[in-house]
Amino acid sequence: MTTGAPLALYGPDFAADPAGHYRRLRAHGPLAPVELAPGVEALLVIDYQAALDLLRDADSFSKDPRGWQATVPPDSPILPMLGYRPTALFSDGETHARYRAAITDSLAMIEPHVLQRQVADAARLLLRDFAGAGEADLVAQYARQLPLRVFNSWFGVPDTDSDRLVAGIAGMVNSTQDAAAAYADLVAVVTRLVADRRAAPRRDLTSWFLAHPAGLDNDEAIRQITLTMSAGHEPSTNLIGNALLRMLTDPRYAGSLYGGAMTAHQAITEVLWEDPPFANFSAHYPRRDMEFHGRRLRAGQLLLVSYAAANSQTRTPAGDDPARAGENAHLAWAAGPHGCPARQPALLIAITAIEQLTSHLSDMELATEPSELVWRPGPFHRALARLPVRFSPLAVVAEGPQGPSPSSRSTSVPAAPV
Repeated sequence: MTTGAPLALYGPDFAADPAGHYRRLRAHGPLAPVELAPGVEALLVIDYQAALDLLRDADSFSKDPRGWQATVPPDSPILPMLGYRPTALFSDGETHARYRAAITDSLAMIEPHVLQRQVADAARLLLRDFAGAGEADLVAQYARQLPLRVFNSWFGVPDTDSDRLVAGIAGMVNSTQDAAAAYADLVAVVTRLVADRRAAPRRDLTSWFLAHPAGLDNDEAIRQITLTMSAGHEPSTNLIGNALLRMLTDPRYAGSLYGGAMTAHQAITEVLWEDPPFANFSAHYPRRDMEFHGRRLRAGQLLLVSYAAANSQTRTPAGDDPARAGENAHLAWAAGPHGCPARQPALLIAITAIEQLTSHLSDMELATEPSELVWRPGPFHRALARLPVRFSPLAVVAEGPQGPSPSSRSTSVPAAPV
C-alpha cells in the first residue's frame, strides 16, 4: 500500500483513460484516495469484495451525507450529486424504506410488454428523423432522446419541458460549476409537475407517487421523482451509447448488425462489467471511527464505490462463454439495500432500443476513428459526448405490429442505486 496525493477523477484525462487511473490507484490497496472536484477528496473502493462489504453493511455505514457536507464549500460542483436531500438515496432505516417503497411500488405497475412496445414506438419515431440522412449522432439523436420520450410518458412531463429535463440531469451529473443551476432547473420542472398532479391526478407515474400509502408531502414527492428521473435517464442513455460503441468497434459483433451470433444483450452485459454507465457512485459514510479492509476510517468520511474498478477484478476476458456462472455478478446496479430497484426495466429499454436501431440500419459503421471519440468528463459517469455513424439512407421506417406509434402522452416506468 502506498500514500500520496489523491488522483483527480475529473477533467479530460480521467474521462479519456479511466482504466489507467484505476490501475494506478491499485497501488494504494482496496481503498484509494481520489479528488472528485477541486478540494473535495474521498476514498474510492476499488476492490470487489470490499465494495460488496460496504454496500451490504448498513450497520457500520450511513447514506446520510450531512456531517460530511458541512466540511465542503456550499458552492462545490459536487453537491448536486452528493449533497443531502430527503430521498431514498440519502436516507437510512425506516425513512429509506418509506421512500424506496414509493419508488419500487410505482415502478412495479409498469407491464413489461407495454414498456417494450413504448420503447419500440419511440425508437421508430426517432429513426424517421434521421434514417434518410445516411448519418447520425447516436448519442444526441437516439440514445439521449429515446429514454427521455419513455420517461416523459411515464411521468406525464409536457413536451415543452423535455430540453430542460435533459439539460438539468446532464448538468448535475457533469459536476461542473453549472451543476447547481442545472439541478435547480430540474427541480423547478418537477415542482410544477407535482403541483399540476396534486390538482388533477392522471394515470401516470407522478400521480402514483402522490397517491402512494407512504404519504409523501410535496417536497418529498418532488425529490423522489427527481431522483428517479436522474437515476433512470442518464444511466440508460450511457448504457445504450456504450453498448452501441462496442457493437460498432468489436469484431465479434460485426455479424450482429446483420442478425449474427452476438446479441444486444451480450453487448449490454459486457458494458455493465467493463464500462458501466455510472462508473463511481454509492456514497457511504462510516458511523464511527473504524478499520475497513486495512485502512483506518474516520466517522463521516466520504467513501465511493468504483463499480468499474471493482468489476475488473472478477471479469473474465471478453470472448469467453457468455453463459458462464457469475455473468450477472457485476456491480453496475450496486448491491445491498440501496441496489437499483429497476434493473429489469432498464435492461428492457436498452435491449429494445438497440435491437430496433440495428434491425433498421444494419450497415451502420462508425464515422470516425475510435481514438477520436470524446468522453464527457466527470467523476461519476462513463458517457460518450458523441457517437457519429454513417449508413445507407433508409427511405421508410417499418411500422411495428401495433401500427403507427401512439402519442408520447400514453402512460405506463426506471434505474440506478436508491
